[in-house]
Amino acid sequence: MARTWIALAAALAATTLAPPAPLAAAPVEAGQLSESLKTQLDAQYDRIIADLIRITETPAPPFKEEKRAALFAQMLRDAGLTDVTIDEEGNVLALRPGRTDAPALVVSAHLDTVFPEGTPIKVTREGDRLLAPGIGDDSLGLASIVAWVRVLEANRIVTRQPVLFVGTVGEEGAGDLRGVRHLFTKGAWKDRIGAFLSVDNADAARVVHAAVGSRRYRLGFKGPGGHSYGAFGIVNPMAAMAEAVRGIYAIKVPAEPKTTYAASVVSGGTSVNAIPDLVTLEVDMRSPDPAALRQLEADLMAAVEAGVAAENAARSVRSGAISVEPQLIGDRPAGTTPPDHPLVRDALAASKAAGFAARLDESSTDANIPMSLGIPALTIGTGAGGGRTHSIEEYLETERQRFVAGVSVGLAIILAQTGAEAR
Repeated sequence: MARTWIALAAALAATTLAPPAPLAAAPVEAGQLSESLKTQLDAQYDRIIADLIRITETPAPPFKEEKRAALFAQMLRDAGLTDVTIDEEGNVLALRPGRTDAPALVVSAHLDTVFPEGTPIKVTREGDRLLAPGIGDDSLGLASIVAWVRVLEANRIVTRQPVLFVGTVGEEGAGDLRGVRHLFTKGAWKDRIGAFLSVDNADAARVVHAAVGSRRYRLGFKGPGGHSYGAFGIVNPMAAMAEAVRGIYAIKVPAEPKTTYAASVVSGGTSVNAIPDLVTLEVDMRSPDPAALRQLEADLMAAVEAGVAAENAARSVRSGAISVEPQLIGDRPAGTTPPDHPLVRDALAASKAAGFAARLDESSTDANIPMSLGIPALTIGTGAGGGRTHSIEEYLETERQRFVAGVSVGLAIILAQTGAEAR
């Protein structure tokens, strides 16, 4: 049975001359936060909202996260952390030492957004709703981390192992998880991470324990090209691409595990009166099952080769034949943290204790990388919900009681995972 925080409450109430003594580690019970910590989070509500707005309005377009990284690093310093750096990939790293040198718990949110440079970003309010591109994905995760650090520092809470707070670059789209990939494969902490908690989305009931892997290709269909009238009858890469797409959409994929594909972006051609010499097609394939993903990739490439062969057989190759050059532009590995792992159990318990209908889910997030390496990892939500993610109409719900309850979930998981008291 975990102790209550009576001693902490008394210390805070009785003295202003000395800070409270450090709190020793103790077991967690059912994901519960003490009433004292809940009250402290609630007292931060206006400050969290202000942080959220400031972060959101600091641009972080793909591959240009520097301004937001600098801001997040300074906010962590202002919250009380002293060992705050930005690594060679652009990730913000903020270390909070533990009692031991055990492998660290990483608590992470991503800095980047999907919105290109120059997108107007100004937070507006409609009642309890805040609206702005990227406000929930993932400005809210960053603001939540800063709030948790304030609580840990204000109460001098001692954790068993170090906690490394991270703001990653390159989580979205073409970033291909470059920040977290660097953290686990090249960074200074690559061999010293014991567990990973990503904070990404505004649904505090959602516990992502399965990583949806993806493979993405840019396929360049090349041909001789020529005048649309004078060279009529020669092979056309556009036709080869069209036949390839037809073949792709004839592929049968399993419903369980959910496995998907999409022909997403098409470009190329020179003029309306010219047979193109190059047409490109971008495709996306996803599955939480590595074997299913490998099979889908093989089937898709076979469909592409069949499309090329069909066009070379259908029209003249007197000026040259069609060829295809595949370029891998995205590779997110699949993986799973078992539902009975303590990290998953702690997350579900914390969400339920905060009043949410906790559920397991699967997605593609920064947690893909550690899951694929066999390191326990999850992605959780925070706050009170929202919607229209990845659109300029993105919004968050900020009704105070539910918002604070949502923010409390991540703090409860941190305390449970690091042996600090959390009743």
